[in-house]
Amino acid sequence: MALPIKFHELLQIPKLGINPAAITFPTLTMESEKYICIREQVGEQKSVVVIDMANPSNVVRRPASAEMAMMNPYHNVLALNCDRLLQVYDVENKTRMKEYQMPQPIVFWKWVSEWVIGIVTATAVFHWDMKGADAPTKMFDRLPNLTESQIISYRADKALTWLALIGIAQKDGAVVGTTQLFSVEKNASQFIEAHAAAFAEYKVEGASKPSTLFVFAQKTAVSSKLFILEVTKGDERFPFNRTAVDIVFPPENAADFPVAIQVSEKFDVIYLVTKLGVLHLYYVGNGQFIYGNRISAETIFLTAPHDSTSGILCINRRGQVLSVSVDENTIIPHITGVLRDVSLARKIAAKNALPGAEGLFGEEFNRFLSSGMFREAAQIASQSPGQSIRNAQTLQRLQQIPAPPGGMSPMLQYLAAMMDFTKLNQLESLELARMVIQQNKVPLLEKWITEDKLECSEQLGDEVRRFDLRTALTVYHNAGVHPKVVYVLAETGQYPKIIEYCTKVNYKPDYMTLLMSIIPTNPAGARAFAASLLQQGGNLVDINAVVDAFLKYKLIQDITSLLLDVLKDKPEEGPLQTKLLEINLINAPQVADAILSNEMFTHYDRKRIGQLCEQAGLFQRALQHYTEIADIRRVIVQTHVIPADFLVNYFTNLSVEDSLQIVDDLLRTNLRQNFPIVVQIATKYYEQLTPIALVKAFEEYKCFEGMFYFLNQIINTCTDAEVHYKYIEAAVHVQQFAEVERICRESDSYDPAKVRDFLKEAKLQDQLPLIIVCDRFDFVDDMTRFLYQNNLNKFIEAYVQKVNPQNTPVVVGALLDCGCNEEYVKNLVLTVHGMCPVDPLVKAFSDRNRLKLALPWLEDRAREGVQEPALHNALGKIYVDIGKEPEQFLTTNEYYDSLEVGKYCEDRDPYLAFVAYKRGKCDKELVEVTNNHALFKYQARYLVERQDLDLWAAVLDKSNQFQRAVIDQVVQTALPESKSAEEISTTVKAFMAADLPKELIELLEKIVLEGGEFGEHKSLQNLLILTAVGAEPTRVMGYVDRLNNYDAPEVASICINSGLFEEAFFIFKKFKSHVPAIEVLLTHLDSIPRAKEYAEKVNEPAVWSKLACAQLKKSLPKDAIDSFIKADDHEFFADVIEASRVAGIYEDLVRYLQMCRKKMKEPRIESELIFAFAKTNRLSDLEEFINSPNCAQIQSVGDRCFDEELYEAARLLYNNINNFVRLASTLVHLQQYNAAVDAARKANSTKTWKEVNIACVDAKEFRLAQICGLHIIIHGDELTDLVNNYERRGYFEEVMALLESGLGLEKAHNGMFTELAILYSKHKEEKLMEHIKTYLDRINTNKVMRICANNQQWKELTFLCMANEPDKAIEAMIEHGADAWDHNVFKEAVVRCKPDLVYKSVEFYLAEHPGKTVDLLQAVVQRVDHSVVVDRVRRKDRLAIIKPYLLQVQEQNIAAVNEALNQLYVEEGDHDSLRKSIAAFDNFDHAAIAQQLEKHVLLEFRRIAASLYTLNKQFEKALELCKADNTFKDAIHIASESDSQEVAEDLLAFFVATDNKAAYVACLHTCYHLVRPDVALEQGWRHNLMDYTYPFLIQSYREHTTTMKKMEKRLAKLEAAEKARTEKDAGAGSGFDRAPVMEQMGVGPYGMLALPMAPSAMPMAGGMPMAGMPMAGMPMAGGMPMAGMPMAGMAPMMGAGMMTPPMSGAAGSPFMIPQ
Repeated sequence: MALPIKFHELLQIPKLGINPAAITFPTLTMESEKYICIREQVGEQKSVVVIDMANPSNVVRRPASAEMAMMNPYHNVLALNCDRLLQVYDVENKTRMKEYQMPQPIVFWKWVSEWVIGIVTATAVFHWDMKGADAPTKMFDRLPNLTESQIISYRADKALTWLALIGIAQKDGAVVGTTQLFSVEKNASQFIEAHAAAFAEYKVEGASKPSTLFVFAQKTAVSSKLFILEVTKGDERFPFNRTAVDIVFPPENAADFPVAIQVSEKFDVIYLVTKLGVLHLYYVGNGQFIYGNRISAETIFLTAPHDSTSGILCINRRGQVLSVSVDENTIIPHITGVLRDVSLARKIAAKNALPGAEGLFGEEFNRFLSSGMFREAAQIASQSPGQSIRNAQTLQRLQQIPAPPGGMSPMLQYLAAMMDFTKLNQLESLELARMVIQQNKVPLLEKWITEDKLECSEQLGDEVRRFDLRTALTVYHNAGVHPKVVYVLAETGQYPKIIEYCTKVNYKPDYMTLLMSIIPTNPAGARAFAASLLQQGGNLVDINAVVDAFLKYKLIQDITSLLLDVLKDKPEEGPLQTKLLEINLINAPQVADAILSNEMFTHYDRKRIGQLCEQAGLFQRALQHYTEIADIRRVIVQTHVIPADFLVNYFTNLSVEDSLQIVDDLLRTNLRQNFPIVVQIATKYYEQLTPIALVKAFEEYKCFEGMFYFLNQIINTCTDAEVHYKYIEAAVHVQQFAEVERICRESDSYDPAKVRDFLKEAKLQDQLPLIIVCDRFDFVDDMTRFLYQNNLNKFIEAYVQKVNPQNTPVVVGALLDCGCNEEYVKNLVLTVHGMCPVDPLVKAFSDRNRLKLALPWLEDRAREGVQEPALHNALGKIYVDIGKEPEQFLTTNEYYDSLEVGKYCEDRDPYLAFVAYKRGKCDKELVEVTNNHALFKYQARYLVERQDLDLWAAVLDKSNQFQRAVIDQVVQTALPESKSAEEISTTVKAFMAADLPKELIELLEKIVLEGGEFGEHKSLQNLLILTAVGAEPTRVMGYVDRLNNYDAPEVASICINSGLFEEAFFIFKKFKSHVPAIEVLLTHLDSIPRAKEYAEKVNEPAVWSKLACAQLKKSLPKDAIDSFIKADDHEFFADVIEASRVAGIYEDLVRYLQMCRKKMKEPRIESELIFAFAKTNRLSDLEEFINSPNCAQIQSVGDRCFDEELYEAARLLYNNINNFVRLASTLVHLQQYNAAVDAARKANSTKTWKEVNIACVDAKEFRLAQICGLHIIIHGDELTDLVNNYERRGYFEEVMALLESGLGLEKAHNGMFTELAILYSKHKEEKLMEHIKTYLDRINTNKVMRICANNQQWKELTFLCMANEPDKAIEAMIEHGADAWDHNVFKEAVVRCKPDLVYKSVEFYLAEHPGKTVDLLQAVVQRVDHSVVVDRVRRKDRLAIIKPYLLQVQEQNIAAVNEALNQLYVEEGDHDSLRKSIAAFDNFDHAAIAQQLEKHVLLEFRRIAASLYTLNKQFEKALELCKADNTFKDAIHIASESDSQEVAEDLLAFFVATDNKAAYVACLHTCYHLVRPDVALEQGWRHNLMDYTYPFLIQSYREHTTTMKKMEKRLAKLEAAEKARTEKDAGAGSGFDRAPVMEQMGVGPYGMLALPMAPSAMPMAGGMPMAGMPMAGMPMAGGMPMAGMPMAGMAPMMGAGMMTPPMSGAAGSPFMIPQ
């Protein structure tokens, strides 16, 4: 049987170029079937990879260093977590939707709905809504039980009211599930031990709405279960029963556990996936197990729902994306055939109308219906697929069931119950409606229709319409009967809804006819309806026709409103727009003005409308529509009636040339009235018209006022120099001097020279504008000259005193240049006081040799405390020139510039220059002036006092020609005068830097050695020695011996660096620095004997320690140990230990370590001491040491002893620390096996047991080996190695005995039973079968099966295969039937094997066991393709053997089965069975069997052939057979069934030709509807058979007459209606009055108005015109009625004694067939 699931591999992620290392749970996410998101790192490059599952080859990589990434399950939206910064991007629109910085790290996140992300931190869970607040909302805190758990999932129900956080954790070597269930409404949490969980919506049978279920799986040490709980009730009346079912894990997968649950709400199926790739299917309703199998050989770590198949997607470690879903075609056969659960099959099949359960529903329905259990029958029918039960036949059966007295009819009971379970179909709804209408309960129908319990149809609407139009409208609407919906809407006056409905359903009635019927009676409604029609588009009606219809009734306001609503300003609407405006301009100009003001239309005839506007006095509107400049100039001058704002804005549409022309017209027409408007125009459009052109227009008419106002508006934004000049000019003309002053002060755009000249020419009384211009643009000199020359001195004084005192120097210069009186200038400067800048003023006076004029002003400023250097420079220069105590000024004044004044004094007095330079520390200038004028004494003193090494370097440079003179003055004068040590030190350093050592030594000897104030100065003594080290090394020893106040360590260090080692040793020895002294001996003089002698002399521990270290480096460990002991120094114990190990002097090492142990407690010291005891075989000392308190690393020492084969020492050490693992290994080497086993028991380590076991086996200590082995075999991963060890050594019996003794252990596992079975198979075959039967559930059958196959143990192999691999069991029994076949076992296996093996099994039985073939086929009847079975058996020529099987399956009406049985019936001559088979089962090759049977010797088989030809419409062949066999009854029946006039008349002619009168009469009766009256009349007349023909003719006449009378009545009614309509039309006033009236005309086909038709197309009964029927009053051909029209009401007539019972198959014929 086929699998109940569909399984596909959708893709392999590594094949898309994804790094396999990125296919892990932390780096890969899959929220749905749409996208897979992977965080990948290749080298240093990190990226986020998105795989679109709809197009997997299009892999999108985006560089990103995100810590988490996932795609939205429904949209192309990417969520990233970068160092707690959460970002969500709409990838398709390239926008960022949300961003938030989380305060805590995120451990897991997941989309829980379309726009909500669940975020899990270490302490809490949050929800982040993309459509809500920016910050996530905290939902609940995590329970302490989940603290150590790894979060693997987070689930929520659809309403987000129930939340589940799922994790796993390691506990006692196993993986346990930890789940926190949280209720949002109750704000409470519950801890559940579950590995996987999910929520599901499930509707309990009978409930009105679904319940919310919580599904979770747990595996504990005791059991594995799946739980299904109801957390939110759907219907209180129908609660969901709590369910718990076992989850079965195979023994070989004992460590497996659930990792994911997904629920298919379509099929109500739970998909449970385990870590090892096993899939389990359960039914949600009751937890019933449906199917289980392994779908992946690799670990599955991620799942997601597969919505398109209602299945599940899985990803394993190899990167395979697997899809699993329910197979709709095989799930029901699987449940019924394998699970044999009919109830479950019905539930699943009913919900989704799945195939395979039709027979189940039919049998159950018939049983309930027969028992009168109508509600139960309705429930079964509601669940049945398609119309297998809910059809007309079922309703007929219900109608035939009598109602109980006083009770409800079965039909009503059935339909009422059906509505409780589901919606009624069309037939059921119609039947129920008729019953309810009969009881006058139409509101019930409305209620049911509203509740969607009835299926609406046209027939149902017709039934309801007679009683309730509103309900009928609902029915027609729901059924989609568009014509009748429109008719009812029109009938009830709901005109606006007509277009809405027709547009919605895409139906097009005759809208214009409807509209014209509405206009006369309801113009407002017609307007709204017309607007709806026109606004819909699609040319539903002609808008021009609509306009004409409204205008016909003078409905100006309505047509205006309508056109305003529907016109959308399109080019094609231009004429209508023009028409609308013309109507209103003529009749209501105000309305037209309002329309135009709204600017709704742009495509009308603008010129025509402009003319009408001008005529109506709407000059503004006329201007809006005129385009010719002549028309515009004519109208625009009417400024008294045109708003100024409009005029200003109107110029937007004019060209520059036209605008200037109109401006000229306005100014010329009425200057005083129009110039304000022109100012506004000019202000707004000056950029286009240019300010210059506008200024010219104003100037032309001398309108300076207008020009001023215009330029005043633009002056602040315009930068044109000419405009600013014209504005100043206009302001002067209109005497706006304040504005002139403002522009001159603020504007940067005018031409200053041009404005200056204009202001000069204007000769204003107030010269302030001129002063402002000249001051701003540096025309002060020119201004001063102009004012001075025009005797305007007061403005000069005002300028320097009030306007800009800073320009006083310029004014002074100009006045002096003009020859102004010096006293006036001096006084003018004094009036300015301190507001004038010093430097420019001094320069102005200096440049004109008038500096002394400024002396009063300068002294005033100095007295005021002005510190500006320029002022004091000027005073200094003046004082030097006039000799007013210059040295005192230069020495005491703090503010002058020394460099400037010094330069000024150099030519006048060099000493004063020296004074100025010294005060300002102008080193370079000072040295230069003293050199040039031989002032070396001053220079030397300055150098010593200055203490500047850079300056010293420059002076003492050898290139300086004055070096010697300077040095002499320094030595002779400057230094002796100095009392400062710093000055002497700096000077010495300068000499040193200048590389003058000899001069320096002589100087220092004089200072230091000859006594004096600085003789004992430490720095000078150091300097003297150091200088000698560099210049005179031979004099160093004398200096260090003679001097005592120098820095000995530093000097000694410098001596060492200079190679003076003896001098350094002498210094250290002199100052008793013994350690540095011995370091010099050891390091620099490399003399260990001198060092040892020195150490013995001083006898200090530190010295001995230094000596010991040197001896250790010289590889003298023994001497070093002696020195370390004398030094009592343990610091270098590590080096000593290593040197002793290399030299092997463990006895000396013991002495040293014992000394060290007294100094410190160091693990290595004590460890090395123990090892030294072991190496010197001092085991008693060793044992005593380890038994006393110590901190030794005994384990490490023991391992060293073990590695160096010091086993006795190792034994003592391991025993001391209870390391039984290593102790056991040591005892094995000492061959103490009993003790080794005891140690292994204490160690309780598998590795130790293995080691001791192997040693005991090799020593043939099998009893001890078995003790060890029992502790090994309980570990499955060690069992194979143990067995191999025994087998390699040939100890088969011993290993089997070991395993047999271990089977009863508490920790016995499947591997033990499996390995024992393998050993039995190899070495003791007689015990194999008993073993596998006893422990089948404890054996790895696959492994044992392979061994059995290799050893040809077929019976055992078959037995094993039956457990899990029935396919192999069958193959084994087929291939090795003599040894393995067993019928019952075979039947049990064949119902579980693959389909192809079933057919192979059938062939095997046919060949080997034919008598049991039917039994086998009956066992697999639900699993095989019966056509294939028949084909294979037919090829074996064994159909007769399987006849019982064929009869059993024939009810399925399969062609191959039917043909096989029919063949057997023919061969057996069983025509009755053949006839029944053909009648009941029609699926076979009719032509082939008919050809076979038409030549059969038996008449009955030939009759069957004729009936088959009839079924295949081969009537001629059928009649030939009947004629040949004289079976005329069959022939007449065949002719009637043919429905062919030609066949019937040919058969009639055959009976006439053979003179068979009885058959002739029977043929006329039976084929009455096929034989034409004229043909019958002709046959009767020509062959003297009129007496037999008259009954046929009489019936034809009667039917013709009746039909004609009905037509005459119908025609008379139609003529009367037409006459009445014509009279009404003649009396009506207009065409609108002649609109069809529904009440008078009735309803035509499809619910449309029944309009009059021409008589030739008049409909007959049923709405169809008659074909070939003459009208009333028309003569019939030959006076005979038309053929084929029997006369109604005419009794069947024949001659006396001719009445006979009707023949089978001719019921309802007016004639009887004689026998």
